[in-house]
Amino acid sequence: MSLFANPQYRWRETYSILFRAADRPAAAALRKTFEDLRAGYRVTDVTTDAAGQVESATVIAPADFAGMDLSFVAGEDVREQICELLAERKQAASSKKEQAKLRQLTECDARFDVFHFEQIVADDPSEDDEYMDPGSLISLLKSLAHLCRGVGVDSTSGALL
Repeated sequence: MSLFANPQYRWRETYSILFRAADRPAAAALRKTFEDLRAGYRVTDVTTDAAGQVESATVIAPADFAGMDLSFVAGEDVREQICELLAERKQAASSKKEQAKLRQLTECDARFDVFHFEQIVADDPSEDDEYMDPGSLISLLKSLAHLCRGVGVDSTSGALL
């Protein structure tokens, strides 16, 4: 079940990991990677294709009052996103590391969308930010990018991670 349907969580932001479809992980590898990050991460609702590769998953990080839904996407949407990123970022690419990531994007044909959720704790919505820690999201994005040999992207700003 997606966290979008869970009233205890509120969506905050979306990130993407762009990668080659050939590097899409199997469910067991994804589960192990995330559960090894820190004690307390729970990987649930993993769905796979017929080959056992991840279609979607939910990761709960109770200590950070956060959760993340992952969803696999391939096809024209991914190619369009990459073309837009390349057009936007080529002019702004300042470091050699960012230029290398842009070159890597030209080989990508798939992505995981990572939907970041905040666990609702307080009755007063203005106090919610006191609980959520972005550490789990950052760890998950880095680990997922490494697992897929991909490039992380902030979907709002287009910044490469």
